[in-house]
Amino acid sequence: MATNYGGYAGKVLKIDLTTKTYSEYEFSDKERELYLGGKIMAAKILYDNIKGIIDPLSPENILVVTTGPLNALGAPSSGRFNISSISPLTGLVCSSNCGGTFGINLKRAGCDAIVICGKAEEKTLLKITEETVEFLPAEELWGKTTGATQEAIGGKSGKIVIGPAGENLVKYACIISDERAAGRGGLGAVMGSKNLKAVTASGKNICKPFNKEKFMEINKKWTKALLAHPLTGSQMPKLGTAGLVTGMNARHILATKNFKYGQFDGFEKISGEYLAEKYLIKNKGCISCPIQCARVVEVGGKQVKGPELETLGLLGANVMNDDIEKIFEWNYELDELGMDTISAAGSLAFAMELNEKGIWDSGLEFGKVANITDIIHQIATRSTEVGDILAEGTRNMSKRFGGDEFCISSKGMELSAYEPRGAVGQGLGYAVSNRGGCHLNAGYLVVLEGLGLSINPYTHKGKATLTMTFQDLMEAVSAGGNCLFTTYAVFPGFLISKPNSIMTRLVNKIMPYLGGVLYLAGKFPTLLAVNLPSIFPHSVCLKAATGMKLNFGKMLRIGERGYNLERLLNKKLGVDASCDTLPKRLTDELQDEANKKSKVPLEKMKKRYYRARGWKNGLPTARLIKRLGIEA
Repeated sequence: MATNYGGYAGKVLKIDLTTKTYSEYEFSDKERELYLGGKIMAAKILYDNIKGIIDPLSPENILVVTTGPLNALGAPSSGRFNISSISPLTGLVCSSNCGGTFGINLKRAGCDAIVICGKAEEKTLLKITEETVEFLPAEELWGKTTGATQEAIGGKSGKIVIGPAGENLVKYACIISDERAAGRGGLGAVMGSKNLKAVTASGKNICKPFNKEKFMEINKKWTKALLAHPLTGSQMPKLGTAGLVTGMNARHILATKNFKYGQFDGFEKISGEYLAEKYLIKNKGCISCPIQCARVVEVGGKQVKGPELETLGLLGANVMNDDIEKIFEWNYELDELGMDTISAAGSLAFAMELNEKGIWDSGLEFGKVANITDIIHQIATRSTEVGDILAEGTRNMSKRFGGDEFCISSKGMELSAYEPRGAVGQGLGYAVSNRGGCHLNAGYLVVLEGLGLSINPYTHKGKATLTMTFQDLMEAVSAGGNCLFTTYAVFPGFLISKPNSIMTRLVNKIMPYLGGVLYLAGKFPTLLAVNLPSIFPHSVCLKAATGMKLNFGKMLRIGERGYNLERLLNKKLGVDASCDTLPKRLTDELQDEANKKSKVPLEKMKKRYYRARGWKNGLPTARLIKRLGIEA
């Protein structure tokens, strides 16, 4: 189905692996206006096709790969694409964002999205071009690592592949494109369950912006602004996300010893500063990204992608390891085997604490690094009892052995590296996140609670509405095709570069009290029917790219619609308020005995969050669904 809007390729392709057939999936321009693209587009497709609780590893599950309208147009940091499905790890909706080249090549093949259903009888490679879809044998690729698989396929096509972990249905297996991972939720296992080893896309289709001249003008100014901002133009290029380690440790936010503590004595040896000084070979980044935040390091004489903050924190402080070279090695092995570093690290840490408490002797101990490489391979291949148990993730491990109070996950997904007792708004986000313990789907409020601004990290005031607003904003940005790091530049640069100025201190002081203003803006989006190009260029860029009548308020509404649609899909899968939880370690135990506020006041914040969202018992009301234009 063609589109009248710019930026889109105009076609969504449905591919049935069981019958080896493909057809066009109808997705109208009206739906593009409501859902834009990316993860929100995928949520709509999943919502329309998933009718109730299913086995995520059964042929009934579907895998949806989506792009955004900015992909392949050259907008700043727009080389991202999305993969969504029902997660084997959580049993709920999962979206995973990736910076590889597959999304751009999918649009060159004439597709905005692909919907993969059924199960192939044989090991399969899908080859998508502008003219056709080929179902090719992949028996010779089975068993290969992600790097070896892509090398064996060869050519210049975009690729998504799985490694041995996906083949062996590890619950947190990921999907790899180039060196980038669609990491969370076990979507690699969904591909493996379908006997799908890889998908390639290539073509010569060219997507064009609706107003090319205006689009180019906006992008030029936007790129200049990103390069001038202290976060996206200085800190991120210089240190990458690894640069957050030092600040997190100082603010008691660095997950340490399975989230028992928020500080690690050996933090300096796993910090971004240490990495840059001792090991950094060069910077790298996704296509069209001026930030270039990725690190290149050496492992075994080979230049490879270095670890991000999550990997450094969780395979460092959280397992009590200060050997950064080991983290480089494990990060590389996990990528090659096709496993999410966050959930793998969380599973290792939980096993270490089970061992420490005498509950399960896995041979894993805090601070002991000699056997972890072997254990990682055992997980990917499920070749030992220990590896097979760890491959199931922490929630299944806690069901087997106990230890629920220190099983650091939400909705079955292991938490990322931010210890929420030092940033309670982040804790709320983890609990209400649709995909589980994800820092980004949580709204990333930690950026206000110490890693960008410095609002009171322990107060519950304003956190509910701020969390909701940031979640909706980030949903919309992701749906458009941008990297979420572009939202860092929403904050005026002086707030970052001059943290002790009178103005910055005033902003930090009053921001928790803006909840009422944000609540009204959410209820009446016409109050925000303006464009703010100096701090939020996304809406004006998308307007020039697509020709849609977009503004800041409409973008916020698109994000809200997407977030609520995912919650409605999760409702079909059994979610309600009782699922929005955190382990008792984070809600009942003080991080610091001298600070009576150093635990997450979750129930108090949840009530305010539900009220701000317009939810009842953790679910959208009929009135809200109607207001958002969702066909329930």
